[in-house]
Amino acid sequence: MLESGCKAVKEGVLEKRSDGLLQLWKKKRCILTEEGLLLTPPKQQPPQQQQQPPLPAEPAAKIKELHFSNMKTVDCVERKGKYVYFTVVMAEGKEIDFRCAQEQGWNAAITLQMVQYKNRQAILAVRSTRQKQQHLGQT
Repeated sequence: MLESGCKAVKEGVLEKRSDGLLQLWKKKRCILTEEGLLLTPPKQQPPQQQQQPPLPAEPAAKIKELHFSNMKTVDCVERKGKYVYFTVVMAEGKEIDFRCAQEQGWNAAITLQMVQYKNRQAILAVRSTRQKQQHLGQT
């Protein structure tokens, strides 16, 4: 996504609930763009390791991309304590649970970008249909 020239709209850390039996909350570095959400493991460099040569970059397999074309909704589940819990529902029905501090507003930012993406796609579809109709009318 970022390789295609999309600029980052918001960056930070979100906690994602794991799919495993224990369903632990794991921190993910998140980059929100105009096309979707990228999830990567957080960069961990303890102070004692900073003098050592840098570690190789995370393999591409560790990066998870949630593209807005595959996203159905963002549901705000609940505000509890200092956290907002929300669920991203994908088109195929998969649900991904997240949480963040209330003041970070990740759920609102993701929802806004998704709506803007869907609106752009709808406008492009209408333009394409009109162009086809005009072309058919000219022949």
